[in-house]
Amino acid sequence: MKNIQDIHTEATVMAQTAVAKFLEDWNTKTGGNEYGEPMYCGFAWVDVAVARTNSKEAKALESVGFKKSYRPKTMTLWDPAKHNGQSMDCKEVGAQAYADVLRAHGYKAYMGSRAD
Repeated sequence: MKNIQDIHTEATVMAQTAVAKFLEDWNTKTGGNEYGEPMYCGFAWVDVAVARTNSKEAKALESVGFKKSYRPKTMTLWDPAKHNGQSMDCKEVGAQAYADVLRAHGYKAYMGSRAD
């Protein structure tokens, strides 16, 4: 199994790539707008279920930027693609891609989002 830093790097690249592809496709199909992204503002994150928030797994996730969630037994990483914009669509695409990579490596990871 890969170490968490390698998984995080792979997941971050996939998240950023997914956002770039989404924006390219969106701008091509819609003609874009002055902001270069959909105007629906919001947030997205990745939640990972852990046995305990002080477990080895949780501490490893914390080492790459995850924080303890307000939900029990959950670690959270906000905007894993680090998208420099407000589009909820972009945030969701990036978070979903990041969660997909974590799931492929055996983590119980899920994307979450909410409108602003």
